This record gives sequence, C-alpha cells and structure tokens, in this order.
Amino acid sequence: MDERLSGGTERTGGRAVWSPRLVPGIGRELSDQQKLACAFRVLARDGFAENISGHITWQRAGHDGMLVNPWGLWWRELRASDICTVAPDGQVVAGLWDVTPAIHIHTELHRRRPDARVVIHNHPYYLCLLAAVGRLPELVHQSGTAFVDDLLFVSEYDGEVDSPELGEALATQIGNASVVILANHGVIVTGPTLEEATFRAATIDRACRMTYDLLLLGEKTLPIPPTVVRGMKASILERGSEVFFAGAVRQLIRDEPDVLD
Repeated sequence: MDERLSGGTERTGGRAVWSPRLVPGIGRELSDQQKLACAFRVLARDGFAENISGHITWQRAGHDGMLVNPWGLWWRELRASDICTVAPDGQVVAGLWDVTPAIHIHTELHRRRPDARVVIHNHPYYLCLLAAVGRLPELVHQSGTAFVDDLLFVSEYDGEVDSPELGEALATQIGNASVVILANHGVIVTGPTLEEATFRAATIDRACRMTYDLLLLGEKTLPIPPTVVRGMKASILERGSEVFFAGAVRQLIRDEPDVLD
C-alpha cells in the first residue's frame, strides 16, 4: 500500500481541504415547521421509524421552546401544520395535539448541551438488533467515520422515560456523546443543526445493518487506518450533511408535496 495512504501523519479532511463553490439546494424557501416535517418523512422513508414511536425536537437559535411532532401521528404522514411547540418543561404551547411524555428525553439534553440543538429518538430495526445484544456498530466503512469518538452504549434499561427526573438521569449517562444506543430500546442522535442530525440518523442504522451482515459473513474486517478516520469524518459531516438533506428533501417534496401543508 502507498505509504502516503497507510500511515504517518494524520490526514486532514473536510472544508479545510476542499469546499464546493456552490451546492444544489432544496429549490424553495421552507419554514422551520416544513423543514422539520420533511426530516421526519425522510427518515421514515429510510426505515428509521417504528410505527408511531419516536420524536424529534428542534430548539432553534433564539428560542426557548422546541418544535416537536405530536403524539399519535406516524412520521410518514406528518405535515408542517402538525408540528407542535413545547416549552422547556415539555408543556405544549402551540399545536393541535399532545406530545409524548418521553419529551423529557429531549428537554434535559437541550438544557445541558449547547451543541444539541436537535435531538432525534427512534427504534430503527438493525440498530435495535445490536442494542439487544449489547453491541456498538463496527465502523469499517468510510461513512461510519461520521461516528468516530461520538458513540456510546447505555446498558441500563429503565423502561419509559416519562418524567423530568428520568430525563435528567439519562442525560447524565449520555454526557457529551452525540450518538447513543440504548440497550433493549433504540437510539438518540443529537446535532447542532437539523441537517447534520438528520444525516447522522440516516447513516447510523446503515452502519448497524453492515455490522449485522458482517457478523453473518463471518470474515475478519479490515480496519480503517487511524490516520484517516478523523479527516474522513470531517469530510463526511462538513460536506455531506447539507447536501444530503437538500437532496432528500427535493425527492420527498416531488413525491409527497403534502408534507409542506
């Protein structure tokens, strides 16, 4: 193998190496409620959602409250007009519907973590397979480098998080991790922007599915050289998050324009 690629100095990545002059956008201006509704449907189309389970909160800059999905609607059917607003204590202040008592998973993370403007929780299938056996995914593909230094496994299963106290206890266990697999449960993904959090959520179950298939394959995996992983992570997140979101939303609006209603 070329020595420039296999060892030595850690390689830089991301926008520090290359930044595009212009990237394709969504093609129209969207309200925050429309963008969030699109995020729900994008992830549902990708298999991230489980029936009526799961929630995404978005605490926008300059706002104390959070945008969130209502209880009882599937992610695949959410429209912009369905999005609710909750106060920092989880009480609904705008919207037609109630929200889940598991909102307390989110409120404490938002309170503690300035970087966690978006919190995504659901139960994607392949991730839940690994959660049931106490495994983190193997990061053996370049897209998996998006999770280097960010993954955490919480082994205690305490049932539903339905109170501020339980939300606080879980947030303490999570600490500064941005992708947390919960034993016998699901995943929590946090991010500084809706675009990055959605991109990470769309990528983590793929990493888990790859790990599952590798276990079936029974072959030894090739490690990614440590001099490469952080530069690759920067490239994937810094260049990939916004263009992933824009492309996914363009396709969604073409196929399901009612998401913007």
